[in-house]
Amino acid sequence: MENIETYLSEILEIPRNEVTHCSSFYETKSVAKNEFLLKDGEVCNATYFVEKGLLRMYSIDKHGKEHIIQFAPEKWLISDRSSLYFNEKSKYYIEAVEESEILLLKNDFFKNMALHFPKTAEKNDLLLQKHIRNLQNRVNSLLAETAEERYMNFIKMYPDILLRVPQWMVASYLGITPESLSRVRKELARKNFQPS
Repeated sequence: MENIETYLSEILEIPRNEVTHCSSFYETKSVAKNEFLLKDGEVCNATYFVEKGLLRMYSIDKHGKEHIIQFAPEKWLISDRSSLYFNEKSKYYIEAVEESEILLLKNDFFKNMALHFPKTAEKNDLLLQKHIRNLQNRVNSLLAETAEERYMNFIKMYPDILLRVPQWMVASYLGITPESLSRVRKELARKNFQPS
């Protein structure tokens, strides 16, 4: 469990020699490709940390169209916070895009971390503020930026995901059609852009 140990020691600043004691606050789970961790109408009961693999969170509108809210590759957290913290039925699906190894962090995980390692409360608060900032930027991007600008932002946020998901999923995340995404990519190729 190298990624969770790195997250705990480097991000939450838990001493390396104490990291192994944190395993009692989460459980591991292997998830098959296309397996759901959450479905519309269910109550979310955990935050998922991706040790290995790739998850996505999406909603389906009344016309049956998918809208991808977030991808979660290795070292990322993903959850429906409204459902988890307010015990509401979720409007989202969380699904494995690839065969994945995940850790289920129960809703008292960060509270337990703060009790045992008080310094983590401040670190977790900073992570939460960064998450809110990213959500605000994403809303603004969908409302105010061109498809090309959104695509470039996507590449910065998820540098390796283009090679791991089908084009229609990228288009869904960007809020455009796959055809529009093809045009954006062709235009960028014409300008000699190469994603790193």
